[in-house]
Amino acid sequence: MTTGSRDRDTAGRPRNARPRDGLGRPLRRDATGEPVTPDDLRLAPADAVLTAQRLIDAGRPFHAHEVLEAAWKSAPAAEREVWRGLAQMAVGLTHALRGNSRGAVTLLRRGAAAVGSYPGHGGQPGELPANLDLAAARAGALLLADRIASGGLTALADGDVRLRLTAAR
Repeated sequence: MTTGSRDRDTAGRPRNARPRDGLGRPLRRDATGEPVTPDDLRLAPADAVLTAQRLIDAGRPFHAHEVLEAAWKSAPAAEREVWRGLAQMAVGLTHALRGNSRGAVTLLRRGAAAVGSYPGHGGQPGELPANLDLAAARAGALLLADRIASGGLTALADGDVRLRLTAAR
């Protein structure tokens, strides 16, 4: 729905209805974009983590962020900060792939801080929500942020812009 110059959903909330590319950048209105995550997405926490991990592994962190954001918005209050942190890490990966080193470092570190503040942050897979390996995700985000901060994005190989959210398979 478009009202005036701003896109809005049926409830009147602002929404950008423009198509998006694989990294979430808006395209011209007449362009064919990537499928987007529905605003009302509801996945069980384990499914959200697995879906986000698959998207990250496929080089689609923007879409992983959308899945993690949906989990954040529907999570119990005690878990929202950890889901927000995971979503921010995915945004950090997105910034890295878009060539924005400053945004990548900021969001990777911000997400790592949010994940590290979670009371269940003990690092043992299986004791955390949805079998998340928060210690590994946090450590990976900080390591990647430090590598970008010290060497820039050109110091990274193609496969370096990834994170492991779950216990290694």
